[in-house]
Amino acid sequence: MARKPFEQLNFADDGMFQAVMKNPEASAELVERLLGVRVKDVKYPKLEKKIAPYYTTKGVRLDVYLKDVDKIIDVELQTYEMDALGKRSRYYQSMVDIDSLMKGEDYSELKDSYILFICKFDPFKDKNGRPRGLYRYTFRNICAENSSVNLDDKCLKVVYNASAYGQAKDPKIRALLRFIQTNEPGEDPFAKQLEDFVVKARQTEKYRREYLAMNLHDRDMMKIGERKGAQEKAKEDARSFYGNGVSIDIIAKSLNMSIEQVKEIVAAPEN
Repeated sequence: MARKPFEQLNFADDGMFQAVMKNPEASAELVERLLGVRVKDVKYPKLEKKIAPYYTTKGVRLDVYLKDVDKIIDVELQTYEMDALGKRSRYYQSMVDIDSLMKGEDYSELKDSYILFICKFDPFKDKNGRPRGLYRYTFRNICAENSSVNLDDKCLKVVYNASAYGQAKDPKIRALLRFIQTNEPGEDPFAKQLEDFVVKARQTEKYRREYLAMNLHDRDMMKIGERKGAQEKAKEDARSFYGNGVSIDIIAKSLNMSIEQVKEIVAAPEN
């Protein structure tokens, strides 16, 4: 997918959202509006060095990772439809928890965690592929046999469908979702403030460099994925040829491999 020039980015665009949300006041207000929880002291922790490689190599990035006195919040903004949103939220949750434990916290010390997805589309469809139509979807771990029993794992997942902003009864939530969906701040003071942050960020060289670095990282990861895909395809071809009686010499010449490489591939057990 082609990236926009930095000067054309809007609030909901990848790169600009992260830049604006580096403002603690903006982050706190957005979280308080959409999650209904107070944020006293916004911090932007970095994932442990032993954890970070796992999520970067999976092709995902925590958009906004916030830490408060008693809670951790991951905010994700999705502008286009992606598969397996539920499993993505599960993966992000695991990253947050493992990171906390590696910093020395015991299970009992894990902070309340919130995974917040803001989507510019309805991510949930019925069996016929029709959107469910809600502007907000809230998920907790509740006992299937008795809904009054809560697992009490201190984890909440909330997904907003900004395209249905008109359904929100709370005017602050409605105004924020409308801004995210349409890029029109209207008369809402916070939406206007976010738009001002966007204008200032476009003029900030630091954010421009970060955006370019993000694009380079994504392209590098894509190239790595393409190379791995090509390597796996070559291995599959080598095994298929060998299984059909083609000699190792001919396989090596056909796939531009050494004889030793082909021998290693055909001798190794398949995963």
